Amino acid sequence: MTSGETSNGRGLVLDQISCGYGAREVVSAFSSAIVAGDVFCLLGPNGIGKTTLFKSILGFLPLRGGRMTLGGRDLARMSAPQRARLIGYVPQAHVPPFAFNVFDVVLMGRTAHLGTFGRPGRPDRLAAENSLERLGIGFLRHRVYTELSGGERQMVLIARALTQEPAFLMMDEPTSNLDFGNQARVLQNISRLAGEGLGVIMTTHFPDHVFQCGSRVALMRPGRPHLVGGVDEVLTEENLQDAYGVPVTIVEAAYGDRPLHFCQARLA
Repeated sequence: MTSGETSNGRGLVLDQISCGYGAREVVSAFSSAIVAGDVFCLLGPNGIGKTTLFKSILGFLPLRGGRMTLGGRDLARMSAPQRARLIGYVPQAHVPPFAFNVFDVVLMGRTAHLGTFGRPGRPDRLAAENSLERLGIGFLRHRVYTELSGGERQMVLIARALTQEPAFLMMDEPTSNLDFGNQARVLQNISRLAGEGLGVIMTTHFPDHVFQCGSRVALMRPGRPHLVGGVDEVLTEENLQDAYGVPVTIVEAAYGDRPLHFCQARLA
């Protein structure tokens, strides 16, 4: 897909990109386009290349081939601060070396907008405050980050990334190590942020999470071409079995007028 096929000028286009480590190529000729409002999920078994592709999009790993553009601009030609103003990053986990309060952790998201010796001013503090309120966690602003629960920390990390005011948000297994309730809350907020026009790219191990909040998905399969497209089109029982090597049943249920899908492995 080319940049002309994205729905607006803010589209992130991955054009035949290849990435890996040293002489080893892990992902070859991967193409897709993600636009504002998409939740684009990278799904597949361990070791298939999800993290490698994720790191390459972020610029943590250099591309071995292909091209990435955002709004028509070549990401490889951007500095790290320029890229950070366009793409926010939410890691799996983060423990700062000092016991910062929540507001200061969220305010760190403004680093990309400040000069080398710049100090956050009123607009930066307002951006941090807005991010906390946007996620409904303003009540945590004075708490010590290291004393929060796992779910609260994850929401703070999302708020920090939002404070960068990016066009796209990249989330590395955002529900990792969270209990069922906190997983649901994080996924609900991901869906809501996409509904507000933010593009989201997330890695996950769980097809159910893709069914819940994904709009498009890349299903990465061992020894087979990766499948990229709409969730219902790509996540079929046959394709999931190819990816994970176990028989799979997809169960459909109704929630009001909205169909729900669940994935169940059929193991003896």
